[in-house]
Amino acid sequence: MGATLRALRALVLLAGFYLLGVLLLAALAGVDYLLYLHAPSGVAAKLYLVSVLLAIPLIRGLIMLRTPKEEEAAGLPVTEADEPELWRTVRELADQVGTRAPSRIVLTADVNAAVAENGRLLGLLPGPRRLYLGVPLLQGLTEAQLRAVLAHELGHYSNSDTRLAALTVRGRAQILRTIGHFEERAGKTTAREQARQEKKNAKAAAKGKKPREVDTGHAGITYRTMARIYIAYAKLYFRATLAGARRQEYAADAAAARIAGRDATASALREIPVLDAAFGFYTRCYATLGTEAELLPPRGEVFGGFGRMLTARQLELAGLRTELPTEPTSPYDSHPPIADRVHRVEALPADSRTDEGKGAALGLLSAPERTVAALEDAVLTEEVRRFRRTSDWQELLDGSMSGQLATLNTPLHRALALYTKARPTLPALLDLIDDGQLWQLARRLPLSGEAAAAKGRAFREFVRPTLCESLHSMVLAEFSARARVRWEFSWEQPATARLLPAPGEPAPDPNGALDAAIIAAVETALADHPDTGPLRALLPPMPNNPANRETDSSR
Repeated sequence: MGATLRALRALVLLAGFYLLGVLLLAALAGVDYLLYLHAPSGVAAKLYLVSVLLAIPLIRGLIMLRTPKEEEAAGLPVTEADEPELWRTVRELADQVGTRAPSRIVLTADVNAAVAENGRLLGLLPGPRRLYLGVPLLQGLTEAQLRAVLAHELGHYSNSDTRLAALTVRGRAQILRTIGHFEERAGKTTAREQARQEKKNAKAAAKGKKPREVDTGHAGITYRTMARIYIAYAKLYFRATLAGARRQEYAADAAAARIAGRDATASALREIPVLDAAFGFYTRCYATLGTEAELLPPRGEVFGGFGRMLTARQLELAGLRTELPTEPTSPYDSHPPIADRVHRVEALPADSRTDEGKGAALGLLSAPERTVAALEDAVLTEEVRRFRRTSDWQELLDGSMSGQLATLNTPLHRALALYTKARPTLPALLDLIDDGQLWQLARRLPLSGEAAAAKGRAFREFVRPTLCESLHSMVLAEFSARARVRWEFSWEQPATARLLPAPGEPAPDPNGALDAAIIAAVETALADHPDTGPLRALLPPMPNNPANRETDSSR
């Protein structure tokens, strides 16, 4: 389907949204007229009010004719003077695709590349173009793979895909906004009805009467009915517009393979899901490690550290590249499954371009370290930028773990507080275990229905994993409070806690992790017949220092 026909279809579907609203208003008006002719005036007046309430969101949807203003994604705009090689590459690829190059390039913090165009006359006429390029892609792709990604995105320009987005975005936004309004009103009506019935039941209970079961099934039914009508139209709209979008993805892949090479395009498609998963892991476990303690990695390392992690975990990532996502795609997803796209590209004839552009894509930037640091200022919120910068990743790890352990709040902490009605501490827990009350305490843990119904050994097996994990954390917190823990930072594996000797003690085995030293003691304390002796022997006494005593009692 050509651009003109796609534009016509988008216009018809958008007009259908407004026509649906007009027809519903006409139906309401017809019902009101019939009520006026045949219904008693008292009943008619109440139903007129319902019609007015239903008509308000319909009218609002009809008068929202303006396409929602598109906000530029957070990122770092770069000029040709800033990044001449990147701009040269983009312009060269645009010429090969046969389209006009973007007028603006914005570097983002996403594992993604995208194009946009501010088309005029509902997108029927061309407008300024933007290219969004994620720095994590530059860190993880080769130059050839990046060229394939850029050729794919520029291929959307040549198919007029970006200009037509204004039409489809408008229709999608209008439909979702109207549905959301109906669902919001239905929720509020249901909440009011539930509160009314609960208040009535409370009065009945105060008088010694049996309260009725709360039933809100009828509340907000008219709003939910209207929402269902628009949901049905939304499914039609999304299927009609996104089916074409999936064909556009195949066409853009073919353009990328023709320009950047079959192998580079296929390998880029394989690599992007791997980078996406790796960047999510990096963000959770490294970049935001110090968030609770309001700490940031060194300048430039919030995103710069991702490249270091990729280098350190190459063997781990290699296995992911062979596992293409094969789960079914939603009928409303604009992108076909990656596995299908890869197989289509790999089925193309070989083009003998396997040795091109093996250098890192990050090399296209004039000063990568400076650019990655500047990206932090562009995408981090003002609140996060006020966090204290650490000197290195080790300091970030130390500060983060110390803060987390000092404010530890495990399920065992909460159960102990409920059971003893006092501040939960490790000494208090050990005393309670020695008194034979461990399994009574375990009943205060969050339990599934099956665990709550279990007894004896079955119950102990249900709760033991939670007890072990929580007690292990409590013991680590005690060592941390005594300055007896050293955390070892690593890009290859999770951080490791190692035991430091107390004054006068010999140094422990440098190859022995602290976890290995305490696991046996924790298991003994939580055995069917608990014994806290090994754990008490493992924990040295707290130094006789008021500040330290306060630290200990704070848990």
